[in-house]
Amino acid sequence: MRESLIACCNAALRFLKRVDWLGPLVVRVVFGYFWFETGLAKLQNLDGFTARFVDWGVPFPGFNAALSAWTELIGGAFILLGLFTRLTAIPMIINMLVAIALVVIKKVGGLDDFVELDEVVYILIFFWLLMAGPGKVSLDAWLVRWLGIETPAERAPVAASV
Repeated sequence: MRESLIACCNAALRFLKRVDWLGPLVVRVVFGYFWFETGLAKLQNLDGFTARFVDWGVPFPGFNAALSAWTELIGGAFILLGLFTRLTAIPMIINMLVAIALVVIKKVGGLDDFVELDEVVYILIFFWLLMAGPGKVSLDAWLVRWLGIETPAERAPVAASV
């Protein structure tokens, strides 16, 4: 009984290892599309989006509304494709930090409210992309292979010294 349970668990783990590329791909494509679509909608109604920036008291509302919308559109496209993913995560995090600092922080009454902000969740996902990269199925991974760049995972393990 115990051996069959262990064999079953090992088979499940081997299967999950073979499809470990799927999680990052799905998250990246859906999240990237979300931001691409959000940026596109803002650019299609830039006057309305700028008016919201005026209402929120954002300095230079016309410039900053356009900057935010273009950041989301281009950043979303890059994340969707897995192109320059780590670099793209940085301006996307900054965009969310600015949104928190200038707009949504006014609605926060405590730590519980803060951690429940959508922007905090977005920052965490962008941070994960910054740290982990886009995954095996991405233009970044293809470029690394095409350029012959050696990644840390491909290097031979270093023997531990005692």
